Amino acid sequence: MPDDDHSPISVQDAKCLFADWKAAPAIVLAVSGGPDSVAMMWLAARWRRAAKRGPHLIAVTIDHGLRAEAAREARDVKRLAKTLDVPHRTLRWSGAKPKTGLPAAARDARYRLLAKAARAAGATHILTAHTRDDQAETVLMRMARGSGIAGLAAMARQSQRDGVVLARPLLQIPKARLVATLEKAGIGFAEDPTNRDTSLTRPRLRALMPALAAEGFDARNLTRLASRLARANAALEILADGAERYLALGQRDPDHAGFDANAFAALSEEIRVRLLLRRIDRVGHEGPAELGKVEALLAALDRAGAETAHAKRRIRLKQTLAGALVSLVDGRIRIDPAPPRRRRMN
Repeated sequence: MPDDDHSPISVQDAKCLFADWKAAPAIVLAVSGGPDSVAMMWLAARWRRAAKRGPHLIAVTIDHGLRAEAAREARDVKRLAKTLDVPHRTLRWSGAKPKTGLPAAARDARYRLLAKAARAAGATHILTAHTRDDQAETVLMRMARGSGIAGLAAMARQSQRDGVVLARPLLQIPKARLVATLEKAGIGFAEDPTNRDTSLTRPRLRALMPALAAEGFDARNLTRLASRLARANAALEILADGAERYLALGQRDPDHAGFDANAFAALSEEIRVRLLLRRIDRVGHEGPAELGKVEALLAALDRAGAETAHAKRRIRLKQTLAGALVSLVDGRIRIDPAPPRRRRMN
């Protein structure tokens, strides 16, 4: 594609953007009414119309019930979808809304409803309109949280969620090109005021982007960083696969037998962290383990190993994390489901 950040996206460009999903039986397009998702729907419809065969497209708008304008925006999307010969559905997030963590809860509800719509339509994929700008903001947000390599790899072009494939065809496309595409086509779009609400993290970072870009932290470089870290993360995951097989050698039931503490200690620190994360997330029942807590657990295991070598006796260690019980007993590390927490009596 041309390297002009403000050029409209051509029919040929669109063909390249959506080519990976031409064999899918049906695709749900997540369309909010904003410029990014409206452009994605318009481009996808043109791509499908120009192809001899391809997936059935269904546009879905999620009304979170948080803004009075959302219902009107959904109707506008429906009207545009009709002109494009794309079936449209509006789904509403009903029920009580949390007082804290509302953006995360709304995001989870959105994906849950989209997945439900995809299953009902026989769709294998959900396409979202995340752009290069969104990817850059995600990298900055995760930097601020102290994320590891996997987190800084940010959003993947494809991932699994709720039994369907979540795909992001516009992840390397700047928002300005999508706006230019709509302007050339004479298509209107909505502007969500929450995108300018500086009480939220993402809009605050967005406001900082011009100053950061002047120092080299522009969307292109941040997205390039995410791609490189994704590549490194994939390589490390392959190494972790090999280490997991190595620790399981000679064991009839590796998941329940644990693994040798000395063999584990001989591995690199990054691989050991990943192995602990994998096993804890596999058997725990309190959600994904936090990276920082797993790093603290590894430090405790290392200290216990050092004390064992110094005192020439076995040091025992037991800790719970994310619903998993991690124990070091007789030179073996085991990670099992933790007993349910006792309910406190009033």
